[in-house]
Amino acid sequence: MQQDSLQAVVVGAGTMGTTLAKLMAAQGVHVVVVDTNPQVLEASRLSMGACAAGVCFTTQLKMNQAPDFVIESVTENIAIKQKVVAQIEASVADTTIIMTNTSGIPIDDIGSSLRLPQRFLGTHFFNPADIVPTVEVVPGSHTEAAVVETTCRWLKQLGKRPAVLNTCVPGFVANRIQHAIMRECLSLLEKGVVEAEALDDIVQYSIGVRMALNGPLCQRDLNGLDIHLNIARYLYPDLDARDEPAALLEDYVAQGRLGAKTGRGFYRWSEESRTQHQAQERESLQRIIAIATQHEQKGES
Repeated sequence: MQQDSLQAVVVGAGTMGTTLAKLMAAQGVHVVVVDTNPQVLEASRLSMGACAAGVCFTTQLKMNQAPDFVIESVTENIAIKQKVVAQIEASVADTTIIMTNTSGIPIDDIGSSLRLPQRFLGTHFFNPADIVPTVEVVPGSHTEAAVVETTCRWLKQLGKRPAVLNTCVPGFVANRIQHAIMRECLSLLEKGVVEAEALDDIVQYSIGVRMALNGPLCQRDLNGLDIHLNIARYLYPDLDARDEPAALLEDYVAQGRLGAKTGRGFYRWSEESRTQHQAQERESLQRIIAIATQHEQKGES
């Protein structure tokens, strides 16, 4: 597949849709961004900077040419996603691969009304999509193996690391792990074991820096599975195992403490501090990824 001959459509011009289009445009893919809100489209165009020059922005989901790939990247709401993927299928050729950029909704649920579910699958990109390498590739029960292979080959051409799931489970892999970590973090905060700043320091500068170089299973191999087992035997009974969200989280959301977007979550945020932090994060992520890749290459040599 030659990138400069490929046609791709991104439906949804929010944060993820914008960075997805930016990723593809930077790799020479002909990209169309669709969103029903003209203001959102304009914000997307401005956010892309120079990459926007090669992108078509439109409010109409009408295909002048048969795209090779369409990625649905609308809000994480199953009813909306079902409606949008059905509209996409009605607008494209039978050969077009349709993807949903969901972060954890079952693929079969989203594609339940599709006429050709065999060409539909999940591709969970991580924000910012133009920087973070891994993409969870999640086939539905009807997805053809050739569709998975073609999608993975394209993702690799985009510079991504496709990670294929054998089975679709709610939350996929990354969000299940992320929420398991957050469940314990919130429990520790509720019990008064640690303050928010200290907890973030502990995770960021211990677990976090190590996992940039080794995944959790590789790290356990290096430490010794017998050691992990001994700790697990006494620690597991004391870990948080509730099956409902923490009361602390429920309270914060009820108070409007939604995080940086409302000025307060666990921390206080201004528009300036939020913008500055996000800019620094993008720059730092690129350096961290470069170091992790270099570390991997040395390990293989």
